[in-house]
Amino acid sequence: MRFNLSEISALIKHRRSLKPEDYSSRKVQRDMVENILNNAIWAPSHGLTQPWRFKVFMDGGLDKLKAFLPELYEATTPAELFNPKKQEKLQLRPSQSSVIIAVCMEREAAERIPEIEEIQAVACAVQNMYLTCTAYGIGGFWSSPKFIYTPEMNAFLGLGEKDKCLGLFYMGYPAGEWPKSHRKPLEYVSEWITE
Repeated sequence: MRFNLSEISALIKHRRSLKPEDYSSRKVQRDMVENILNNAIWAPSHGLTQPWRFKVFMDGGLDKLKAFLPELYEATTPAELFNPKKQEKLQLRPSQSSVIIAVCMEREAAERIPEIEEIQAVACAVQNMYLTCTAYGIGGFWSSPKFIYTPEMNAFLGLGEKDKCLGLFYMGYPAGEWPKSHRKPLEYVSEWITE
């Protein structure tokens, strides 16, 4: 065996989503973020289109998100659905995080590959980010509020018309214990066809 399967399985099973509300004040260093993103770009992509793009907000860049996200939420949310607590959370989360990465998909100009497959490739990149964060002991949280799919978000991030922001990936060290979790047993989610 080329790699230690026990360690790989343990890493996968220990991956968790940790929200910014659960982060400590300890800062994630830039070289770690670079390693996390270098692992992200090794995700599979059909036709090797490599559609992932990352907009990394750290330090003063987080202040831009702190100002923009609550405004965008208010501007794009119908009055009857507007929730002041959600808006407040959007304003607080950049201050609670070390790093926020806008995870984006750049649409190939020729559009040879179906868009859904480009989105799936970016999702695989995010899983690589999660796993690398877990190896470092860094908490990650992929958030995808409705407003990230708007033209206003694309304009803020400098994305093209056919590109998409697929989420905000928050990062920070956990303030407490690494959370535990469970999954349904395989027999509940699989069907084996042998004939």
